[in-house]
Amino acid sequence: MLQLYAVPQFPEGVIFQHDGAPPHYGNTIREFLDATFPQRWIGRCAVMAWPPRSPDLTPLDFYLWGYVKQHVYSERINDIIHLKPRITDVIHSVTPEVLTRVWGELDCRLDVCRATNGTHIELR
Repeated sequence: MLQLYAVPQFPEGVIFQHDGAPPHYGNTIREFLDATFPQRWIGRCAVMAWPPRSPDLTPLDFYLWGYVKQHVYSERINDIIHLKPRITDVIHSVTPEVLTRVWGELDCRLDVCRATNGTHIELR
């Protein structure tokens, strides 16, 4: 999936943040990341260190999943047929302005990470 769908859409020189989850940690995956993102991927056993599974530095964790859950479950879900379109509608409700604010929040969080020399941080 990464190779066929995601990587072709990445801009040149992108730095890839790998989550280090055990299923994503096999030799084949790391070899692919080394070849595709030489000296430009972050994760376990990468040249670029990163606090493992740091939700404070991952916009999907610090923003999107909470937003989706809050809005999807704001009313009762009866079945999967009702759930799927609710998730789709909520994802489509995220505006470019919201994403700009999320990007600004990520920038602030990265400043904190730099100020603490990359130690694990927890922001509230």
